[in-house]
Amino acid sequence: MAAKKTADSKPNMFEMFKEFKENKNIDGTTLVSVLEESFRNVISKIFGSDENFDVIVNPDKGDFEIYQNRIVVPDGEVNDPNKEIALSEAQKLDEDYELDEEVSERIQFEKFGRRAILNLRQTLASKILELEHDSLYNKYKDRVGQIISGEVYQTWKREVLIVDDENNELILPKSEQIPNEQYHKGETIRAVILRVDNENNNPKIILSRTHKSFLARLLEGEVPEINDGLISIKEIARMPGERAKVAVESYDDRIDPVGACVGVKGSRVHGIVRELCNENIDVINYTTNTKLYIQRALSPAKVSSINIDEANKKAEVYLKPEEVSLAIGRGGLNIKLASMLTGYTIDVFREVDEAEEDIYLDDFADEVDQWVIDAIKRIGLDTAKAVLRAPREMLVEKADLEEETVDNLLSILKAEFEN
Repeated sequence: MAAKKTADSKPNMFEMFKEFKENKNIDGTTLVSVLEESFRNVISKIFGSDENFDVIVNPDKGDFEIYQNRIVVPDGEVNDPNKEIALSEAQKLDEDYELDEEVSERIQFEKFGRRAILNLRQTLASKILELEHDSLYNKYKDRVGQIISGEVYQTWKREVLIVDDENNELILPKSEQIPNEQYHKGETIRAVILRVDNENNNPKIILSRTHKSFLARLLEGEVPEINDGLISIKEIARMPGERAKVAVESYDDRIDPVGACVGVKGSRVHGIVRELCNENIDVINYTTNTKLYIQRALSPAKVSSINIDEANKKAEVYLKPEEVSLAIGRGGLNIKLASMLTGYTIDVFREVDEAEEDIYLDDFADEVDQWVIDAIKRIGLDTAKAVLRAPREMLVEKADLEEETVDNLLSILKAEFEN
């Protein structure tokens, strides 16, 4: 027989879950499903099962109804009060009830007590938070490598907290910040989405202003030819906030890729330079010719000759003495970026007159400590001219010698040839 529903007063529990009613990241169907599941979880804890309950949620009105369905059995034969109701009790609800008929009785949820209501709120909050995390993860997981704008909300020693236009929290770690850049609460900044971590369903959106993809996206925004696919960015090397090198290639012979990227009087890169805290940007033509590529990467220095070791990805570059400092750059910056851009370890040497006689380092043992000679020989330099051709900075760094020791060595070697 058809079930009959007994009328009861509407429980006024709108306030309990109205805060979840219009969650910006959750569609209505999903919200109804979550609310129903939360009610059923609580019902199961109270009655041991929820299979004979109907839960009707109306999020638009902010109310719900719960009905318990039980079968009418003879008096004295109720074995499971959750699923069965005695005939006499059923007829108190409606005198027309008969044996084996289903009684659908409205349940006043608040009568379950404060603990049940608190349990429901906690369950709801937990499930809504889980859905919000899923929504945030799904929103950003496919946007890695894209630029996003956000407002600085809080700054800490190790990271900056940024919020997007939907108040989602984004993290800019110290390691991904341009050195010496200052961030102030309320200001809008741009960064590239570096990755999306989702450990224990707790998504963290990690941003970066130092990654080379940030510079690539900025160039795409400023250079229409890149965005249209006429120019390709082949490689980028950055020392954030100081200097960057970008290798570009044109797929249209009529387009100069370097000129297009730089713009008239640098108009296209000026904005990017300001965005990156005055990071100087060098743009070069990409080529598959390794020697030519390394030569361009070392610009503005003019290279005399290059020896390539393809197997070990090493290059020996020879320059006139006056070009060496340009190739190395301030603090070794230019040669470091050139190595990063090309993928080759670059060693710079001064050109010398090969007609002059050379002298083995071991012949200076009476003037130079043997441990110094051994340290120099370990980096592949066996003769006096080889040492004199090598940049002073390289001797200090690769041979792991004190500057004073290197200067003393160079002085002795120079004096020998001057004599």
